[in-house]
Amino acid sequence: MTPKSGVLLGGSCVAAIAAVGSIFELSSGNPQLGTLATGIILVLTIPLTGILFYAAVQDAKANQ
Repeated sequence: MTPKSGVLLGGSCVAAIAAVGSIFELSSGNPQLGTLATGIILVLTIPLTGILFYAAVQDAKANQ
């Protein structure tokens, strides 16, 4: 694993945590940042998680 793939994988983990947190916030009925901001965070972090994870895997494969 290279430092680049480690950073990408870490970013993917942070984005996944943000997505799960947003889901919990929205399901509570009273999100701290407001429904709109929390919804935007959720919509942005779901694909970002997949993109960063895919990029990390591709980088690790390329540097084997």
